[in-house]
Amino acid sequence: MEGNREIWIDWMRVISCFLVMVIHSTEPFYLGGDGTLLLSKTDAFWVALFDSFARACVPVFVVASSYLLFPIRYSTREFFQRRVVRILIPFLIWTIVYALVWGEPVQNFKDLLFNFNYAAGHLWFVYMIVGLYLVMPLLSPWAEKVGRKELLFFLGLCFLFSFIPFIREAGIGSKAVCIYGPGGIPMQAKYPLWGEASWNEFGIFYYLSGFIGYLLLGLYLRKFGSKLNWGRTLAVALPCFLIGFVVCVCGFINRVMETSGGVFPIGGECSVAAVWETPWFYDTFSVALMTIGWVLFFRKFHYGGRFFRCVVLPVSKASYGMYLCLMLVLSMFAALYRGTLGIGAEGSIGIMTTPVEIILTAVSSFITTALACVLVQKFSHVGRYVVG
Repeated sequence: MEGNREIWIDWMRVISCFLVMVIHSTEPFYLGGDGTLLLSKTDAFWVALFDSFARACVPVFVVASSYLLFPIRYSTREFFQRRVVRILIPFLIWTIVYALVWGEPVQNFKDLLFNFNYAAGHLWFVYMIVGLYLVMPLLSPWAEKVGRKELLFFLGLCFLFSFIPFIREAGIGSKAVCIYGPGGIPMQAKYPLWGEASWNEFGIFYYLSGFIGYLLLGLYLRKFGSKLNWGRTLAVALPCFLIGFVVCVCGFINRVMETSGGVFPIGGECSVAAVWETPWFYDTFSVALMTIGWVLFFRKFHYGGRFFRCVVLPVSKASYGMYLCLMLVLSMFAALYRGTLGIGAEGSIGIMTTPVEIILTAVSSFITTALACVLVQKFSHVGRYVVG
């Protein structure tokens, strides 16, 4: 900690922001055509490897927010005022930008009354985090008083519920059952569990599922998380990460192979890819385990020297703005490298074409958005409203 600043949080934000770029750099290699397009078994392997490795980056951001903000330490009114300036105003600005740039602007603005612009799908995150902010004041009095055993009990429940997506899949009896929501967005059909029915989705675990577990994890680390040495940290963090990683990789590849029957390329509607992504869902035990591993690992980062002050800290402060604008930049780099290097195993460097394109797209997007957002943030009167 440097002054009152948690240095490890800044390191974790920066690396997680880069991992977000990795996830979105991977998407063009299994999303395309009518919604789903995977060219080869080799590409399936690369997609599984890169996306699984990075998948915990979003829950990590929630843990960081919880660690810093929960329980809230000032009035509810002040808490929401700060969140509006920091989160909502930049979000609204970039929502307008995406509505004007991608698709048909008039229809986009009509759709924004009901949901985010699906062409800028990464903006779903803002809706989720705002939902958590809305419940933080309600839970804060309990969070102030909760004991270690009580909090561990609820964390255990949340981890138990993280098996639900796989239990639903087993109940359905098929990995290809899908329904469509607004705008043709695919959603896996729910197999009703524990009080759910066609007229009622509020089952017994409804209120203790989703991202609430990551909120509680951040609270636990803040109140009761002990400082482990590197040996003990790795003894816990590494198995957690590896188990989650293996489940994600194997789960994705197995679903791809079941769909393809070993024949590539695979094409189809978005629903096909949505089913492949089941092991990557943020509320699954596999992603939860990787999140625990990442967070424990980053808690050991206390290096606050010149590199931290000149590079890591400014990028950490600009990370939200980088997230908001990333798709505009990343889509250009993805098209550039694909046009230059080719596609898949037929590309200019053979089976290494896909991983090289993923890495180049992620690195280029990260550097470009970081430089732009850090620069904009220096104009404090404008920057705070554009990049947060």
